[in-house]
Parts: sequence; structure tokens; C-alpha cells
Amino acid sequence: MKNRKIMLAIIIGLVVASIYFIVTKPTKLGLDLIGGSRLVLEAQTTPQIQKITPDMMDSLQFAIEKRVNAIGVAETVVQRAGEKRLIVEIPSISDPQKAKEYLGATASLEFKEQKIGFNNQPVWVSTGLSGKDLRKATIGSDPTTGEWKVDIEFNQTGTKKFADLTQKLVGKPMAIFFNNELQSAPVIQEPILGGRAQITGGQGGFQFEEAKKMVDLINAGALPVPAKIIEENSIGPTLGQDSIQKSKIAGLVGLAIVMLFMLVYYRVPGIIANVALILYSIFAFAVFKIIPVTLTLAGIAGFILSIGMAVDANILIFERTKEELRAGRTLFTAINAGFDRAFTSIFDSNMTTIITCSILYMLGTSIIKGFALTLVIGVIISMFTAITVTKTFMHLIFGSGQLKHPGWFGLKKEQISSYTGVEDTSPRKARLGVLD
Repeated sequence: MKNRKIMLAIIIGLVVASIYFIVTKPTKLGLDLIGGSRLVLEAQTTPQIQKITPDMMDSLQFAIEKRVNAIGVAETVVQRAGEKRLIVEIPSISDPQKAKEYLGATASLEFKEQKIGFNNQPVWVSTGLSGKDLRKATIGSDPTTGEWKVDIEFNQTGTKKFADLTQKLVGKPMAIFFNNELQSAPVIQEPILGGRAQITGGQGGFQFEEAKKMVDLINAGALPVPAKIIEENSIGPTLGQDSIQKSKIAGLVGLAIVMLFMLVYYRVPGIIANVALILYSIFAFAVFKIIPVTLTLAGIAGFILSIGMAVDANILIFERTKEELRAGRTLFTAINAGFDRAFTSIFDSNMTTIITCSILYMLGTSIIKGFALTLVIGVIISMFTAITVTKTFMHLIFGSGQLKHPGWFGLKKEQISSYTGVEDTSPRKARLGVLD
């Protein structure tokens, strides 16, 4: 009894914590529910790249996805369109210009030297040293002025290029351009051989947000081929608030029908299963907010599907318990045997679902990944509620007494009385799932 009270206290604690997270943390919704921005990128040929191949487009798609993920934009859709175009859809950001800043598709870092052009005007000319030659970038600050700066470290190839350039340009400026905008143009005082440099942002330095954005984009890696944004627009939600409301209604109606069935068919255990189902929904939604999971309509479908699987586990447990009661077992033994014997089936069926969801998450598109993620989280939590929560409530309500009212389990007296000759299992063995 002491252990059951401890488990009950843990369950209550989890409920309180879950409600706190549900109330305090916002819900992240996907592009199909709240809209966002849509950008179309087109791969560009260069003197070095005469033709855009499918492999190049695969690499470009991977690089864009990596770049977006590096800056924390969830549920972004990046898909191919034709031979050399990519469609990028970013939720929550309705301003295409802001979406371009988040995406950073045109982000480039170049080092240029000054030469004399037409009409004896100085012009900046590329040195061949670029963001492709970097190993990493980090945010730093000037110890004297406190201004934010970006520290960059070159890879092996870049270190050699940078050393050669600084030897060549001693006494001359070398400009640093980011997104074709001049950031700084320090005069090289002496050769720099260590493969490190700083971007100071000119007079006044960077704001912290500017420095962080530059670091994130540089670390996301250079694009394998140049890409130009040829179309940009904001898009409304394909489903929107109306569909969210319909999904809520459908979910509540489905949940109510399931709970009514459990109540009518399984009686008191059905009430316990319904309470466990409500707790399951609270736990799962709290986990979605803690991670956080970006909910699309597909993700909501995965969550609702996992509710059905949670009920399925309770049905297996209750049917096995009723079989033991029909065999003349005491209530305590029947409950323990029902859980122990049903556990293998529950575990096997849920593991196959988890494996399938893992494959979908690894190989599917972002929308399929959302479905797989919510479903696998729901399945794992449903195992906890079906086994732990339901079992705790069953023992607290029924204890180890005799079944005086078979109707509480949806049974008739004659279904039990004809099997009273069965030898019972001791309570100690029952706890271990051992039957005589």
C-alpha cells in the first residue's frame, strides 16, 4: 500500500508539472496552420560550374536544410522544383524579407583586395579567399571597447591562402565583404600566419544580434553552388484556425466516444482507463511543448492516433483480467496476472510502431517527420499511462479483496461461479506474475 501511495504522489506531481508547462509554454504551429513565407531559389552556373547536375541540387538542398536548422527554424519545407530550383517554405515568418534573413540563402563571405579600375577609380576585387575556406566562426568582444566582433578560423587550405595574401598585402587594405556588403577593411600591418582573423563591423562594431546571425550563417556552411532567390512571397495558412477548431472538435468527439465505450463495456475499470486517458493527453501535450514539437495537421493526426493505441493497451489488460476472474482467481491475482500477461503483447505492438516511426522520421519529408514524432512520443507515454497509471488506480480502488460485484467488470455471477474450484495464486507470486 505504501508503494502505491508513493506512485500516486508521483503521478499527481507529473500532472501538476505538465499543466504548468501547458499553461506557460507557447504552442508551435506549422506552416499549414499559421502560414509563413515561400521562397524559390534557382541554382546558378559559373565559369567553373557549367551545368547544374542532380547531385549538385541534392547537395544544395541538404546545405539549405542544414543552414535553416542551424538557426532554429522548425518545420521548414525544402523541396525540389524542376531541374535547378528549390522551394523553401518557412512557417511563422510572414515577411519575405525577414524570411530571406533567416534563410541566408545568399549569404557569402569574401575577402577582397583593392585595385585600380576604369577612370583610375579604386575597386574591390576578389582574392579567391571566401567562406568555403573557413573552419568556424565565433562571437567575441573587444576587451577595450566592449564592441561585438566575429572571430573566424580558417581551415588548412584557407590558412595558407590567408598567409599568402597578408604577405602580399602588407601596408595595404584587405576588405571583408558579407552578403556583398563591406564589413571592414583593415590595413595589413604584417603577415598573419596563424589562420585567424576578426570581423569588427567597422566603426561602432556589431550589435549582438548582427554578430550572432553572421556566425550562424557562416557556420552553416557555404552553398555547393551559387543560388539566387527568384521569387519571394508570403503565404496564408492552407488550413488555418478553422481547421484547428475542427481538429479540436473531432478529437474531443472521438475521445468522448472512446471513453463512453470503455465506461459501458468495462464499467469501473473503464472509468479508470478514461482517467488514465485524460492524464495521457495532459502528459503528451506537455512533452510537445517542452521539446518543443511544431504541430502540423499531420502531427495532430499522429497524436490522436496514439490515443487509440493507449486505449488498445487498456483493452488488452482488462480482457486478460476478466479471463483470470472467470477462471476463479481472486481480484488481486487477476489484476496482476492481467497486467503481466498483457504486457508482452503491448510491448511488442508498440515497439513495431516505434520502429516504423523511426524509419518514417529518418526517411520522410518534414510533414511526415512531424507525424512520426508525435506518434512515437504518444506511444511511449501511452505505455507509461496504461501500465503504471492504470495499475496504480486499479490497486488503490480494488485493493486485494474479493470480487463481490462482478458487474463492476462487466461480468455476470454465473460466469465466475462455475469455476470456483480453481486453486488461487498467492499474493506474493501474483506480484511477480507467477500463476499456479
